[in-house]
Amino acid sequence: MKLQKLFELQRQLDERIEREHPRQEGEDRLAKKILALMVELGELANEWRGFKYWSNDQKPRTRKPIYNVLGGTIGHKNAVLEEYVDCLHFILSIGNEINMNEVYEDSSPKPVYLDDVIYQFMFVNQDITSLYYNRHNDDINGDIYDLIFSGFLGLGQMLGFTWEQIEAAYMQKNAENHRRQDSNY
Repeated sequence: MKLQKLFELQRQLDERIEREHPRQEGEDRLAKKILALMVELGELANEWRGFKYWSNDQKPRTRKPIYNVLGGTIGHKNAVLEEYVDCLHFILSIGNEINMNEVYEDSSPKPVYLDDVIYQFMFVNQDITSLYYNRHNDDINGDIYDLIFSGFLGLGQMLGFTWEQIEAAYMQKNAENHRRQDSNY
């Protein structure tokens, strides 16, 4: 797990975004990042689909078609992994903002596993909410962040991802995010 490399790549992207979209006076960018993480976690759950008891189609979207402008299929993507990596971008960004990137220089968070995937989603979501309410309390926000990261890593493994897959997908999405900034996204 090469977390320092990912924290650094995320720092570079965040600095670019800060230059191109400066913080407004009084803006709580950390609160926005935390909300964005919650939204992305919801999108991840939506692509996982395992909670959709009302549907006959509860299979995770691990092979979602990509269409060209004429409607033909030009390939497939793993939408679950893509949403997982979107979450990771915000987790790393938050870690950089609250200086948790330094905590992981010599170690990595240890994955935490709970009883099932739904419980794991709820655990991570609860800790994200807790981080929001404690975001200005330096004495505990690092501990909460560590719980989020550990629970999130456990979720990734429960969803069947290896760290190598996650890192490769992160690199692709990071490059895409830079291209989006190039095109005034």
